[in-house]
Amino acid sequence: MKLVVQVKLLPTPQQAAAMEATLHVANRAANLVAKIAFERRCFRNFDLRRHTYDRIKAEYALAAQAAQHVIKKVCDAYRTLHAGLAAGNLGKPGSPRRVRAEARPISFRSLAAQPYDDRCLSWQHDARTVSIWTSAGRLKGVAFTGSAQQLALLAAHRRGESDLICRDGMWFLYATVEVADAPIAVPDGFVGVDLGIANIATTSTGTRHSGKALNAVRRRNRELRRRLQAKQTRSANRLLKRRRRKEARFAANVNHIIAKSIVTEAERTGRGIALEDLQGIRERVRLRKPQRVTLHSWSFHQLGAFVGYKAARSGVAVIAVDPSYTSQQCSHCGHVDKNNRTSQETFACTSCGFAEHADVNAARNIALRGATGWAVSHAA
Repeated sequence: MKLVVQVKLLPTPQQAAAMEATLHVANRAANLVAKIAFERRCFRNFDLRRHTYDRIKAEYALAAQAAQHVIKKVCDAYRTLHAGLAAGNLGKPGSPRRVRAEARPISFRSLAAQPYDDRCLSWQHDARTVSIWTSAGRLKGVAFTGSAQQLALLAAHRRGESDLICRDGMWFLYATVEVADAPIAVPDGFVGVDLGIANIATTSTGTRHSGKALNAVRRRNRELRRRLQAKQTRSANRLLKRRRRKEARFAANVNHIIAKSIVTEAERTGRGIALEDLQGIRERVRLRKPQRVTLHSWSFHQLGAFVGYKAARSGVAVIAVDPSYTSQQCSHCGHVDKNNRTSQETFACTSCGFAEHADVNAARNIALRGATGWAVSHAA
């Protein structure tokens, strides 16, 4: 399994200036490569290198490996764009957003991340320093720091490239590590997880994640965004950018906490995890406008990804199930009726009289489907 470890660099002012100049040069070169790729409709790494490698080395004084990484970065960006277009993430053909994306080459910010391999970057783990290539020459002795767990992973399992990133005046390296998956234990039942709006995640054991406090923060952030967008001033736009990053960090932190809690509970009880398959939920679900805003403002895919990789590291089985009618089905007798769901919180079966919190009932149905799906897929 591949993970990303973030370590913070502690450069001197001179080292920071050299790294900043390097990102400026590399991204100017990347913009030129992106323009050439767009004009020639050439997006394969090997083919694009023939058109751009010698030119960017000469014009921007890039080292051989740095020039190749600039070209590869552009190819990866176009591959991501084309995949998004094919998936319809930028709208239907002819929509304004899609037309804008298709009508111009990709551009890179002046401080966009730059990838490094072992020829451009070396690690001295004992001294906690790195040696890194810059446009001003090789920088040696650039200090870095991180948590004990991050540093141990980095020293034992680092593989592949690392990205140099400048964020809010601070410098980071995002390094790729490869760790072996733990053997998947045969689950003794499943913990079902129901994802929703009022409660981001509810487990079949009755644990509910979210509640009023978290939703209040989300409403406050949404209102502040609305007011800043209405101002349309430079200072408001700068604050919007900072708040976007802050909100993304907040959401990721909450998703990490929820995912860790779910995986820990499943590991402690020897069970697997059954998740809703929410592929296409944003296009499939019909909601009132205020609910749509709430649905689109939370990354359920990220939460599922966090649960997946944490479970793989712990040897916990994960299975995705069809969530259809789980909110209307009685987990006690199996009766399905839309009248069973009397309110957002209340479930009362019209057949057997069973009553439970609606999200807990749905999570139990998901757990039952997970056990059935696992039995079918792992039948001898």
